[in-house]
Amino acid sequence: MKTVLFANTDWYLYNFRRDLAMALRERGDEVVLLSPKGEYVQRLQQLGFRWIEFPLSRQGMNPFTEIQSLWRLFKLYQREEPQLVHHFTVKCVLYGSLAAHLAGVAAIVNSITGLGYLFLPGGLLKNMLRAFIWAWYRLAMRGTQVIFENAEDQIVFLQYGFIHPDDGHLIPGVGVDTRRFVLTPEPEGSPVVLLAARMLWDKGVGEFVEAARSLLAEGLDARFALAGRTDPGNPASISDEQIETWINESVIEWWGWVDDMVATLVKANVVCLPSYYREGLPTVLLEAAASGRAVVTTEWPGCRDALINDVSGLLVKPRDTSSLAGALRKLLTNTALRKKMGAAGRTLAEEKFASGKIISEILSVYDRAGKSG
Repeated sequence: MKTVLFANTDWYLYNFRRDLAMALRERGDEVVLLSPKGEYVQRLQQLGFRWIEFPLSRQGMNPFTEIQSLWRLFKLYQREEPQLVHHFTVKCVLYGSLAAHLAGVAAIVNSITGLGYLFLPGGLLKNMLRAFIWAWYRLAMRGTQVIFENAEDQIVFLQYGFIHPDDGHLIPGVGVDTRRFVLTPEPEGSPVVLLAARMLWDKGVGEFVEAARSLLAEGLDARFALAGRTDPGNPASISDEQIETWINESVIEWWGWVDDMVATLVKANVVCLPSYYREGLPTVLLEAAASGRAVVTTEWPGCRDALINDVSGLLVKPRDTSSLAGALRKLLTNTALRKKMGAAGRTLAEEKFASGKIISEILSVYDRAGKSG
């Protein structure tokens, strides 16, 4: 069977869907990877995968350009004649589903990897765009199998009539390779709190910095680090200048883009993601748990699904610097509690989030899509 995996970056395919692609190949599928060109293409090809470039503007709104993208995708699906397509991220889901319907693809699977900023409150223009996107969802999702990473996103799609109840499947995230991410001892010295994410205000970066400033002012012995890229195409992106200001204040360390999360997590004592972005299920929290790191995140869709509160980590109120600082203080001043929660996180990762289990559930959805196609 020829299977196409389509995402908006080659980075996403390599880091989050590589294991799925390898499992498909091992079972005998012809796997085709589709994305815009980036620095991870060579790595995908070195793994032996066929990759096709498909330029796609993540933030583009020019109707002529977008219609051209949809047409090119339709023609690509016509030419490739896949038996199954699996789309990830919003534009790929919307464009891919419609193109696959038009091209007569038998089995269509969509992964909702979070609802993103369009589902957060906004002004008139954002509300108009949201109404258009919702209408497109209703059109594109018909007859497809849809994977959700958290229950709240699935409920939203059901409430708005985007999908039929029988076509939705809850699978918690992309999983984590518990052979790569292993339980490791905490580093020596001042404890390090790490926030690893795209540098977006919606990820709670501002609240993290304010909590760090407050705790350092108390004289707490700790270091606070940010890792990840800014995202200039996103309206919620934090500027490089702002990050430089925080560095100059000696509030945070800036580790920039990190390619090796295994090695990065070894350098942290606590992993923090105070997000109020509509996440799917943040992979960094699963990787932290598998590495035996206590986590602090928000009582927010997706984030709260990555831990057991007061067992493998702590939940805090979204956009609440005081609540966040309190949780971090609790872990930074109690080494035994951190280690206990880290061990519990490792157990949770093995039992619930191991990539083999997640991939098995995805393949079951593929089987259903093939039968209904």
